[in-house]
Amino acid sequence: MLSGSIWDKMILFALPLAFTGVLQQLYNAADVAVLGHFVSDEAMAAVGNNVPIIGLIVSLCMGLALGANVVVAQALGMRDEERASRGVHTAFYVAVVFGVVMAIAGEIGADWIIACLEVPESVRTDSELYLRVYLLGMPFIAVYNFLAAVYRSQGDTQTPLWALCFATIFNIAGNLFFVLVCDMGTGGVAFATVLANALAAGILFWRECRMTGPLRLELRRLLKPDAVSLRSIIRIGWPAGVQGAGFSFSNLIIQAAINSLGADVMAGSVAAFTIEINVYCFINAFGLAATTFVSQNYGAGKPDRVKKSYFIALAYSFGVGLVLGGSLFIFGRQFLALFTTEGAVIDAGMKRVGVMGFAYCISAFMDCTIAASRGLGKTVVPTVIVVLGSCVFRVIWVYTIFAHFHTIPSLYLLYPCSWTLTAIAEIVYFIHAYKDSMKIFTQPQPAEV
Repeated sequence: MLSGSIWDKMILFALPLAFTGVLQQLYNAADVAVLGHFVSDEAMAAVGNNVPIIGLIVSLCMGLALGANVVVAQALGMRDEERASRGVHTAFYVAVVFGVVMAIAGEIGADWIIACLEVPESVRTDSELYLRVYLLGMPFIAVYNFLAAVYRSQGDTQTPLWALCFATIFNIAGNLFFVLVCDMGTGGVAFATVLANALAAGILFWRECRMTGPLRLELRRLLKPDAVSLRSIIRIGWPAGVQGAGFSFSNLIIQAAINSLGADVMAGSVAAFTIEINVYCFINAFGLAATTFVSQNYGAGKPDRVKKSYFIALAYSFGVGLVLGGSLFIFGRQFLALFTTEGAVIDAGMKRVGVMGFAYCISAFMDCTIAASRGLGKTVVPTVIVVLGSCVFRVIWVYTIFAHFHTIPSLYLLYPCSWTLTAIAEIVYFIHAYKDSMKIFTQPQPAEV
């Protein structure tokens, strides 16, 4: 990351990340497809109702994991192996604590959460069952994401991908087994997902305990977090977690608005989202690449490569968003048919795809810019901007524009509008943050006596 062409290195770094994201989404897609084909559209809608709340918790987790990524990557850029090692062990400690706390909180509040989402009575029981079982796996989800962030910090995005490949195959097989053989329905696919997450986390843990160098996990140090690393991970990671939680909270409001349009729209939205989120995985992969490339080059004192890393990530992110989003628009009906055979559900899904197909490339400007700012260690202001520009804006939109028109397009248009507004503000801030951060490399050094 610190020398040579960035274009090819970023591709090699980001593509495994993108496919990792796709495989993570395939967990949900497999749940939706199996339930839609072998149980009912109501069971499929029950899974979709849980996407925002699961997204909220996982976003908090991934935000903190991003803090670990930056802390370890900067230490590696400075060639400080002991500091990197302390960051790795502290990251694992945070993952375990976070996962256990979220699992307990989720089990206690599951019924209240479902009530707040205004889930229709026909799918309420299945929605609560799926949520309760899924949240049992939060410790495994947290460990996987934190250890994957540690691997990313040194440029290794392939190991987490292979771990997830095995887990995804297990999840699909488990879904079919628990639904078709055990007749467990919604609870069965959730349980299969828990076991798959445990497998992915276990693979990364096993491999990292057998590594050499600063990223090796030593069992005797797992429960001894480093105070400095802990503060840095939380300082950098919590704003990213808050941002993700803010998005997910606004999505809870949006999900309630979708629910008000009927079961067919709910199911169509679930199917469309399950497909389109894979486009975002590629956009987000180059954002994560920007964070790591910027972090290492900033730590190594290479301002020109910091700037190049940002622009190259942005170019890739926008390009894949445009191409994949256009493909989704063209082949939308064929994709939706993978999840349901109901014409009304497919029609409702296409109304979402018609808006979102060409909108995701806009989010590249927002995501890559935020990611680059975090790579510089600037996290609070970008988070405030995105919470106001996207999350708060979306809630206001739902209660004004959507409340007035109450149509599917009037709801989904809030996404490109909020992304555009936020991207403009984030770019203005990044220009300021970059100039401020680079001063340390341009200030004259004191003359030797």
